Amino acid sequence: MKRVKIRPSEVAFDIDGVLADTMSLFIDIAERDFGVSDLRYEDITEYDIGQLGRLDRTLSIEILCRILDGSHALPLEPLTGAPDVLRRLNQYHRPTLFVTARPNGDQIFGWIRDVLGLDADNIEVVATGSFEDKKDVLLDRKVVYFVEDRLETCFLLSDAGIKPIVFIQPWNRKPHPFPEVGNWQELESMIAFE
Repeated sequence: MKRVKIRPSEVAFDIDGVLADTMSLFIDIAERDFGVSDLRYEDITEYDIGQLGRLDRTLSIEILCRILDGSHALPLEPLTGAPDVLRRLNQYHRPTLFVTARPNGDQIFGWIRDVLGLDADNIEVVATGSFEDKKDVLLDRKVVYFVEDRLETCFLLSDAGIKPIVFIQPWNRKPHPFPEVGNWQELESMIAFE
């Protein structure tokens, strides 16, 4: 597949599964707080956590709520390489835009600022509350490329004229026509830092 070259001002990012290693935190909470010991990252082949046969849907929702409101003792880590690439990106374009389907962006904004070490004036987090509403934010901000891990969202964005870049995860390994990256170093190689 042909590699695209992205100007820093043209790109925005999803958070969970792209920037934040949310599924590892999910697994860690399940194991530590609920004794679930047989859940592995590579076994999460569907985006909908409620579809995991090993976990009761109520338990999955409990864990997700802890992650979304920040009421977990274990740390949420960034995916490897994300802080360095985003700091570099901030040298060329500010603010860096993050668009999430989370219902509230305050907690994750603080996490990005504190954990990634980005100045609050250099980041913008928009919480849409739904996957479908991401496209409106991106169109309004004239974003050309959006880095996303949820394949269904990629198709919605593409239909709206936004070019998705799939961040490879076990839950998005179905056929699709979009460029993809396996890590932040690959993503960095697509950005035209000038």
